[in-house]
Amino acid sequence: MTAPAPNSSCTALQAAGLKNVYLPGNDIYENRTHSYFSVSAQLEPCCIIQPTSAEEVAQIVTVLSQDTTLNFAIRGGGHAVWPGAANIENGVTIDLGLMNKTKFVPETKVAQIGAGSRWREVYGALEPYGVTVPGGRTSTVGVAGFLLGGGNTFYAGRRGFGCDNVVNYQVVLANGQIVNANDTENPDLFRALKGGSANFGIVTRFDMQAFDAPKLWGGLVTYPKSVTAQHVAAYVNWTNNIVNYQDGSAITFWSYDPTNKDIIITAAYEDTTGAVAAPAFDEFLAIPDQTSNTMRIDTHRNLTVELELTSGYRNVWYAITVKNDLQIVAKAIDMHRQFVEDWKAQSPDGDFICHGILQAIPTIFSQHSVEKGGNVLGLDRETDNAVMFQVQLMVNGEEQEKLGRERMVAFREAIKQYSIDMNGGVEWQFLNYADFTQDPLSTYGQKNIDHIREVATKFDPTGVFQTRMPGGFKISRVV
Repeated sequence: MTAPAPNSSCTALQAAGLKNVYLPGNDIYENRTHSYFSVSAQLEPCCIIQPTSAEEVAQIVTVLSQDTTLNFAIRGGGHAVWPGAANIENGVTIDLGLMNKTKFVPETKVAQIGAGSRWREVYGALEPYGVTVPGGRTSTVGVAGFLLGGGNTFYAGRRGFGCDNVVNYQVVLANGQIVNANDTENPDLFRALKGGSANFGIVTRFDMQAFDAPKLWGGLVTYPKSVTAQHVAAYVNWTNNIVNYQDGSAITFWSYDPTNKDIIITAAYEDTTGAVAAPAFDEFLAIPDQTSNTMRIDTHRNLTVELELTSGYRNVWYAITVKNDLQIVAKAIDMHRQFVEDWKAQSPDGDFICHGILQAIPTIFSQHSVEKGGNVLGLDRETDNAVMFQVQLMVNGEEQEKLGRERMVAFREAIKQYSIDMNGGVEWQFLNYADFTQDPLSTYGQKNIDHIREVATKFDPTGVFQTRMPGGFKISRVV
């Protein structure tokens, strides 16, 4: 009796001598499936394969693209929240989780980071050397998806986006060739990978420029929602002042959760120099009625552990960008409040989480990007400071996820239209937080869209990563 056709690809991988091929029912298969951050992403591939080197990734890609017809997905850290972004039904998931080592090269201060790493592992490996890299602000976020989508960091005010600090990518191409992409070798691919996502090949190692780093001053401060107006005003002022104080970071959350049964405000303040309560934070720190405060001197790693999000839910996220305008930002937060009230009224169990989050996107971020050679995000087109407004909805059950997406799309379109009506619309969408109902690559500007398309065609002429690896945001789908 022959094996079912869908599993022939898995059999082909085993026949090629590849190890770590796991089928449904195997403990490792089940553990890896359930280790995705979002339940929405916990799909059931025909098999999971865990390579341990770029050479094995090259062999896997060659076998799958040339000897089989089954589609495949690539998993880095497994933090992408929507179904199919980093996993696949009835296909093969290439899970890079065993490629999770970080090697520091003292002579060049370069951190060579395996593509299956999560940021907590990276920061922990670099701490003994007194250095760090500008990476994720939540410890379990994966390195690969974060950097390929741009990557916002505590250090963005001083050093640009995470991708701007990559000095070399090791990439497996569709034909199985392993190449480097940097300033001098494949520089067109190097630029395209800085925000262009999984359109060109599989990145197996990221070499990042590390730097000497003291411990940070940071933590979380919580407040009642009654001080919303003060927080919104402080955030708009903070965003405009980043150009004058580039070593700070502030992220403000308006969060509903089933424990509090109400919205509370959580502010994550960080100073990357370790300065305690620098004057740039004065307006925030003057806001009254703090209900908790963990501000302290601590490591980069520990501060990202503290910013961990709750797993075990189905997730629907979106992010849009608006001009840094008090009225628009206040409207966004008020619309989040109304969304929570409406969702609470229909929720069958009351067990949901909904964050409305402000993140500064001042022009100084993209100025640093340009100084470091540029990326394809297209933010350098913006001449006004902006704020990214992100909403995260976490629910139980497929029906609540389906309804949640319908309402979240309507919410997103409403606040986007309001920003346009108020002369404060910004085209750019952040790929790292985008839902599959969005099209972030299309917001990068025509020059960058053309560059991504040309590079994808050059390095993947048969379109393997457009058609055989359907997950994520594809340049071939951009009109």
